[in-house]
Amino acid sequence: MISPVSPPVTGVRRGPMLAVLLTGQVMASMDGSIVSVAAQTIREDLHAGGTAIQLVVSGYLLTVGVLLVTCARIGDLVGQRRAFLLGLGWFTGASLLCGLAPDVGVLVLARVAQAAGAALLTPQIFALIQTHWQGEARRRAIGLYSMVLALGVALGQVVGGLVVSADLLGLSWRPVFLINIPIGVLALAVGPRLLPPSPVDARARLDPGGVVILTAAMAAITVPLIFGPDLGRPLWMWISLACGAALSAVFVRHESRARHPLLDLASVRPRGVRPGLAACWIVMGCYTVFLLTLTLHLQTALGYSPLWAGLAFVPYALGFGALSLSWTRYPRGLQRVLPVAGPVAFAAGAGLLVLLCRDEWRPDLAVPLLLLAGGGHAAGYSPLIARVTTLVEPRLASAISALNATGPVLAGVTAVAGLGSVYFAAPSSADGLLRVVGAVAALLVGAALCAGRATLGSGGPAFTGGSRRRRRT
Repeated sequence: MISPVSPPVTGVRRGPMLAVLLTGQVMASMDGSIVSVAAQTIREDLHAGGTAIQLVVSGYLLTVGVLLVTCARIGDLVGQRRAFLLGLGWFTGASLLCGLAPDVGVLVLARVAQAAGAALLTPQIFALIQTHWQGEARRRAIGLYSMVLALGVALGQVVGGLVVSADLLGLSWRPVFLINIPIGVLALAVGPRLLPPSPVDARARLDPGGVVILTAAMAAITVPLIFGPDLGRPLWMWISLACGAALSAVFVRHESRARHPLLDLASVRPRGVRPGLAACWIVMGCYTVFLLTLTLHLQTALGYSPLWAGLAFVPYALGFGALSLSWTRYPRGLQRVLPVAGPVAFAAGAGLLVLLCRDEWRPDLAVPLLLLAGGGHAAGYSPLIARVTTLVEPRLASAISALNATGPVLAGVTAVAGLGSVYFAAPSSADGLLRVVGAVAALLVGAALCAGRATLGSGGPAFTGGSRRRRRT
């Protein structure tokens, strides 16, 4: 039988609660990209080698990707409120250690610790939103969450450029990490009063076998994708990816039989969930590689500084934010079409931008096209992930949150590894950018087709309490 789910706690001040949750998400999202801008300064200051700097930058993403699903399950065991606050405290403390690191070895270890805190706090955010918001309020909350999730990466580049350029108190790159301390301390001070208690399932258990299999699978996939391209795609990269795929299949089979699954596969059984998640992941992966390659082009080919290259994405952020905040007020019929039209608009905006502005940056053309691409990105993600969550039983909030958090990470890593190499292999930055955006446009058309299956073709109502298949006890 379906386990009973506690109703949302009444009397919760949801506005301040959401502010605390999204503050944690901003910190975690920014730190995935903020270090990229400061990497060269860190390298010079700590006399670090290229491999060490790669670990500083990519070790964060690798650790987050490996731990997200397990950490989402930990939220079920200890309560999502407690897991969020523990993760936030861990992340804040590790940020202090990063900022005070005397050498690159300590910095690498501190970055891994920081990523572990991010992996613990981030899946609880989406799960808490799904638990404590209903109907239109949930859709608005998901719109804000989506905006923070996507734009935190771009914001990290801008903030990183500002902080490094300012050289605050002569601390060079260190404020890139230390900026998290006052924000984290404030969130930790008010969080216990604003976040309601979360129910804990006393019968829930952590599945050790699932943890081991999934950790090995994620490591086997993410390590070669992050480090393999820079090493010329050696044989071990392909062997590791094959092992990762095999281990993923073993994990799915193990979870289907586990008494206390690490990831409840019932979360992906409702019609529309799988194509909906696939569309969301594709859109987020395309955004990651588009952001990276256009930023590189602006710096290497057009001579922009890292800061100005980051600021060039402000119109994209405005387009994304405007649609993320407004789509819930659109007619229902239009809301159902947005996930299909959004990826197409994203592809059109990005494609025209590259065709018209890759040789000479023209703000009169770039600004409206970036607004279109950003709005298309939001339309292809926010309404769709809101739709997907309504198809899933409330008791599976942590499972769908884990999938929503892990998918974009893997999609981003895969897109950067695959299409990033296309960019670097091209005879010029302009040619590379054109090839990448051509591939991105094709992928976005695929995302639109998946979104159509999840929304226009799913037809049925949101979750109504039924279950297609009884869980084995």
